[in-house]
Amino acid sequence: MRTLEFWFDFASTYSYVAAMRVEALCQREGVALAWKPFLLGPIFTQQLGIKDSPFNSQPARAKYMWRDLERVSAKYALPFLKPAVFPQRSILAARVVCAAEGQPWLGDYVRGVYTREFGEGHDIGQPDVIKSVLLALDVDAAQWLAAAESDANKLKLRALTEEAGQRGIFGAPNMFIGGEHFFGQDRLDDALAWR
Repeated sequence: MRTLEFWFDFASTYSYVAAMRVEALCQREGVALAWKPFLLGPIFTQQLGIKDSPFNSQPARAKYMWRDLERVSAKYALPFLKPAVFPQRSILAARVVCAAEGQPWLGDYVRGVYTREFGEGHDIGQPDVIKSVLLALDVDAAQWLAAAESDANKLKLRALTEEAGQRGIFGAPNMFIGGEHFFGQDRLDDALAWR
């Protein structure tokens, strides 16, 4: 069975749209899914020399992106509420993914975090928001939050971010399948067709 690697940052607007769809599409197509969290901040610093989202430094681009995100969210019947804080601090949310790799509830967790952020406007940089997602999944929130803060999972997220840069990732989301790299939520179907 082929595997689709889904590289995403919880701070990424377009990763929201793709993450909400990717697991169901992979299941429909008989493709395994590997969730690959990473941090865009270090990528932007290394590649562009900036310490913020390009959307914050380019107002015209930001205006377009927020309106486009409204349209794309409506297209896929996804809730959308522009968060007050952008980009959000996504480190803890991503470390939980690192800790929970292989757990049957991982996809529900990813969608839950994105729903809190871009569907309801909550700040996922707040540990209580991440805790609320875990509690809604009926898992031991304290255990998974502690695991996320372990040195092993801190190093795992750092290694994934470094690998993202080495593999030519420059934004999010990205899909790798069959030796091909696809960038952007609008290439998710193309990535699955490539298999």
